[in-house]
Amino acid sequence: MEATALTVTRGPRTVLRHLDFTVPRGQITGLLGPSGCGKSTLMRSIVGTQAKVTGTLEVLGRPAGHPTLRTRIGYVTQAPSVFDDLTVRQNLDYFAAILDPGRAAADRRHADVTRAIADVDLTSHADALAGNLSGGQRNRVSLAVALLGTPELLVLDEPTVGLDPVLRRGLWNLFHDIADRRGATLLVSSHVMDEAERCHRLLLMREGEILADDTPDALRTRTGTDTVEEAFLHLVDEAVAAGRAQDAKETAR
Repeated sequence: MEATALTVTRGPRTVLRHLDFTVPRGQITGLLGPSGCGKSTLMRSIVGTQAKVTGTLEVLGRPAGHPTLRTRIGYVTQAPSVFDDLTVRQNLDYFAAILDPGRAAADRRHADVTRAIADVDLTSHADALAGNLSGGQRNRVSLAVALLGTPELLVLDEPTVGLDPVLRRGLWNLFHDIADRRGATLLVSSHVMDEAERCHRLLLMREGEILADDTPDALRTRTGTDTVEEAFLHLVDEAVAAGRAQDAKETAR
């Protein structure tokens, strides 16, 4: 995935400003930054559901939003995308039938649904109504839907929100398995900086701009810090100082 001068406007506001970045295939790239910095807008741009996008954004060799990408990308939004009046398995059966229609595919769909439910540790809740699940469990149903088939790209918008530490660890182990064993690309957003240490590469965002596009080790080395959170704060301070210097320069003119 590669973006050049990617810009998104919403009314009079510019939400994303001339973003240039690359997301390597077969790796986990963390998209990190505070709430409201533009992470969700960027993710919607990547999956082709965001309006008023300019610049260039290529995803899996195609322009973002191209019809051929629909079955190649799994997308999990912040709000669970499930039917409350269906069981976990019925939800997945429904979406699996859309992705892989036809009676001849029934056995394949059944195996795929069973695997996806197990991947997110919901086998014991497979026959429970989605509306009776906890918030974290419903989030995992949405993730299971995204894992149906063999998506080449997974775009996950804060998938670990509301999960306890054990489940978070389990999901991150799953993410690494998907990247390492299945060769898929993952873009995972979060505002929790300790999750950055689990990623192969990071995009750090602030106020609609990319502060850094590098590995966790390189960011720590570059900023002389011990953690990614400290590195992020260091980069924020640099950006603020540079902005003030530019403002002072323009005022002096």
